[in-house]
Amino acid sequence: MSKKKKAEFAPSRSEKKTFGQYVLCLVLLLYTIACALPILLVFVAAFTDDKWIAQNGFSFFPGKWSMAGFNSVLRYGDSLITSYGITIFVTVVGTLFGLLVMSMFAYSISRKGFRLAGFLSIYLLIPMLFNGGQLSGYIVFTNWYHLKDSLLLLILPLSVTTMNVIILRTYIVNSIPGELMEAAKIDGAGEYRTFFQIVLPLLKPSLAAVGFMLATSYWNDWQNAMLYITTKKKYPLQLLLVNIQNSIQFLLNNTNVPASVRAAMGGSIPEYSSIMATVLVVIGPIMVAYPFFQKYFIKGLTVGSVKG
Repeated sequence: MSKKKKAEFAPSRSEKKTFGQYVLCLVLLLYTIACALPILLVFVAAFTDDKWIAQNGFSFFPGKWSMAGFNSVLRYGDSLITSYGITIFVTVVGTLFGLLVMSMFAYSISRKGFRLAGFLSIYLLIPMLFNGGQLSGYIVFTNWYHLKDSLLLLILPLSVTTMNVIILRTYIVNSIPGELMEAAKIDGAGEYRTFFQIVLPLLKPSLAAVGFMLATSYWNDWQNAMLYITTKKKYPLQLLLVNIQNSIQFLLNNTNVPASVRAAMGGSIPEYSSIMATVLVVIGPIMVAYPFFQKYFIKGLTVGSVKG
């Protein structure tokens, strides 16, 4: 067979590329299904009868449906609404405050003519390498700052993180032309005006990515609330749900619980379905919000991920 005929049967480079893309898409599809199945199982188990789960285990196709798990969580109606309000307030205020502080910090250390840029960069990296520990933080916040039982302790500790500042700083250096800021300086704009009117609007993709990660951290935080919040009216959502689960476990493990208390819980106390319902109450709002930030989230991370 001649070389010409062999070349006719040999796949072209574009065909090889298309085949590779199909394989990659198949692998990603399988990976996506593997990641989505546990979430789907949580949804199904939250609406499954608890006795059926105890007898047959978790299944995507349960034999009996029930709202008992959700009812056990929604029974704390007023407290649940209050905790939702506190969590939303902390998440919104903390995210906005953190984005403002971190973007200003990132802008400062990105300026080549700023003399303290090197010092502030080292100062920023110190908490990433050294940590005083939880006990020292508790003493400082409660004994020195006198912030115990204050919502500020749910906002301030998570507002600034080193990696988020690095992402914002890298985005400014790589994606916002320095000539643009120099032109604004020549026109008489100061640093504040340059930052708020030029840099901040162009920083939106990276701000959206960092903001989503920051909001998720605030939404899922319960450890700071457990350490510093003692008033039940100030409980965020996660701490309230942890207490609900502890109460359910106490009722299940304690045989001396009065019958009136069990009757108030609906007779039988759901163990497995209530846990899954709790998970849905926590992750539901984040899952709803993510599609709206997905475009900015991906763009901000890919553009700001290369450290310059």
